[in-house]
Amino acid sequence: MLTVLEIIKRTTDFLAGRGVENPRLNAELLIGHGLGLKRMQLYLQFERPLTEQELERIRPVVRRRGQREPLQYILGEAEFCGLSLRVDRRALIPRPETEYLVELVTARWATPPSRILDLGTGTGALALALANAFPEATVVAVDSSADALALAAENARIHNLEARVGLIESDWFERVPCETKFDLIVSNPPYLTATETAVASPEVKEFEPVGALTGSGDDGAGDLRKIIAGAPAFLAAGGMLALETGIAQHSVLLEACGRAGFATSESLQDLTKRDRYVIAKMGA
Repeated sequence: MLTVLEIIKRTTDFLAGRGVENPRLNAELLIGHGLGLKRMQLYLQFERPLTEQELERIRPVVRRRGQREPLQYILGEAEFCGLSLRVDRRALIPRPETEYLVELVTARWATPPSRILDLGTGTGALALALANAFPEATVVAVDSSADALALAAENARIHNLEARVGLIESDWFERVPCETKFDLIVSNPPYLTATETAVASPEVKEFEPVGALTGSGDDGAGDLRKIIAGAPAFLAAGGMLALETGIAQHSVLLEACGRAGFATSESLQDLTKRDRYVIAKMGA
């Protein structure tokens, strides 16, 4: 009988051979998931032999990861701004870059926003994180995918935020009530070019929804331009638009902000010093 540690080592070698990044970490998380143990509990049982029944629970999840299915989809969850979100192939996996967008946005309000709109909500990550950060705010989360909205609704229920986060199936602003004015509009829309998606890792291009990855237009910025053009009609005086973007799109996006009538717009970098966010504000 093989011990927990021996299985971890064999799984690490197996995943490394299939090009999985951080194979030891992946092995520990997958084996812990299969056994129903947290990593620390796993460490305390390194010398324990595993039964055949236990190995049968581990093998399928390791096989899936070896096929490059994202770890988060296999585990069924991802952490985002302190919230544990349910994730699966209905929506994009929340990224650290988007967590940083939340940090940038929340730091810019002396008086918290009372009405927030999240366009392309996916798992509900941005909507729920902002509802959590601004407990007096009401949030509207929009997505064109009914499947993604169902996932966002599940996450809202898990965190007891369903009363404050409304969901609308809409292609960007199309079905958002035109009389509604928001203090803050946020979005992490599709912004990769088709070429960028084609050369992405197997975890991305083979498993995550392509509609949440690849933006319209040859430069991938078509959806961003549409959001920028439409946002002023839905923003209150002094309202803010905050976007996650591609790293080579900022000159055209800042120009689009000017044409749309924003009083100010700026380009901000992510933690790797790449242009990643555009924040624009309406005049007071």
